[in-house]
Amino acid sequence: MRRGRWVLALCLTLTLTVTVTVTACSGDDDEKTTLRVLAGPDLAVLEPLLDELRDETGVELDMDYRADADTGDDLVPATGTGAGKGGGGHDLAWLSTDRSFRLRHKDTAQRLLRTPTMLSPVVVGLRPDVARELRANVPGGRLSWADIADAAATGTVRFGMADPRQTGSGLAALVGVATAAAGTGGALRENDVSCDRLRGFRSGQKLTADSTRDLLDDFVDHPGTANALITYESDLLALNSGGRLKEKLEIVRPEDGMVLADFPLLLLDQDDPDRRAAYDKVVEWLQRDSVQEKIMRTALRRPVSPSVRRDGQLRAPVGNALFFPDQLTVVERLLDDYGVPRRRVPDQVIFLLDFSGSMRGERMKALREAFADLSGADSSATGKFARFYQGERLTVVRFGGRVLEERTVTVGGQKDLKTLADVVARGGYGDATAVWTALDHGYRTASTVVADDPERAVSIVLMTDGENNSGIAYEEFVRRYEARSAETRAAVHTYPVHFGEADAGALRRAATKTGGRMVDARGSSLSEAFKEIRGCR
Repeated sequence: MRRGRWVLALCLTLTLTVTVTVTACSGDDDEKTTLRVLAGPDLAVLEPLLDELRDETGVELDMDYRADADTGDDLVPATGTGAGKGGGGHDLAWLSTDRSFRLRHKDTAQRLLRTPTMLSPVVVGLRPDVARELRANVPGGRLSWADIADAAATGTVRFGMADPRQTGSGLAALVGVATAAAGTGGALRENDVSCDRLRGFRSGQKLTADSTRDLLDDFVDHPGTANALITYESDLLALNSGGRLKEKLEIVRPEDGMVLADFPLLLLDQDDPDRRAAYDKVVEWLQRDSVQEKIMRTALRRPVSPSVRRDGQLRAPVGNALFFPDQLTVVERLLDDYGVPRRRVPDQVIFLLDFSGSMRGERMKALREAFADLSGADSSATGKFARFYQGERLTVVRFGGRVLEERTVTVGGQKDLKTLADVVARGGYGDATAVWTALDHGYRTASTVVADDPERAVSIVLMTDGENNSGIAYEEFVRRYEARSAETRAAVHTYPVHFGEADAGALRRAATKTGGRMVDARGSSLSEAFKEIRGCR
């Protein structure tokens, strides 16, 4: 067949296929290739460069923008073998991050070609007055995720963050905060997230959205709702330069590390040599220093090429790059613990505190110091993640041979925390220790809360330094506990603190019976025991 007739036949053949790939219909040597790309919304900013890509490589990218959470099944080849197009008929995927996909579909992900194209860390944007206030209270003025969590717990920071179940930026932010809360410096493991240390942090979330673009729009449209944004550095730089804000946000790169997005380009079709050749052309073009510079100025993202000089604020050091979890169960548990931002109800904690005569002196001093630490006196990273937070409902029950006093406050500021401190500081000791009567009283209070507000999580902290010598016996407590509603028994757990001469075996049995866990304060301090419970209930 002569060359002209061969080209015509090829053109007719390809016209019969539904969208896509090679068209050589002009009779000359130029070939055009169209690749259908499943893309994250974060990539839309690169549209101005795609015409240049087509003109210089002959490859046209047909971008299909979808939210990050919608990409999982579409990235899996329709054949289920790891070869061929993605399930949605795509040739490539271009996302802010593919970490969740790689955890959910490890076998498929290992067979895909993957090329990072640009970088952006998840950072915090603060209104200037808020940034000044936080820096003034931190030695050296260098803020950490713990400082942000602490300020969120007090209501100083009211932030917007995209839903981590829907977006790569939200999930990366959540991983960053949880890694800082765990304090290990490594990738999160299940035991790091089985204890929820993020209650104070998440209480500061006032805006959420299913995409970063919607989050930024909500922040601009509702200026009084939030004073901070947690998202990609590039989003904040674009927002600051776009003229939509009355005053620019100060960008904080937490000193304890950040999760980096590398915006990978993935080849989904491994078997077609023409698509592989087209992918290689695209990758080669994207990695040119001249193109990396254009990406940096267009998208405000850091170049992957170390030879490209960074502009402006992109010269700021990223510092410690935090690890993303390498186990799917860790991510799923982290998301479950964080909950649904729009339906979140603050917790209630019922503290049953032994005020028998044996608590006089140093033991009572330790108890009061522990409450002071939970109220903000503990400036350590673990203390900042464990403190009482805005909206949390706290009940303090003082008991001796009977219940001596009960007081409930909803934390709204220092006045409420002082009220609790005054209850704990008050005298009036009992002459006996009615441990199981106090715990039964706590469950009576908890049952009312569960019945009135089923969405509110309730837990009981029982602190005693002695054995039960008054009131009901343990067996009677168990009988009453088992008679309570199934909802109460399922929702409310007891966390006894073993202190002084308390009966460890009895406390451990109560914890096991109610689904909680005993914490031993004898080898550390009441403050450390309470912090441990704050992280593990």
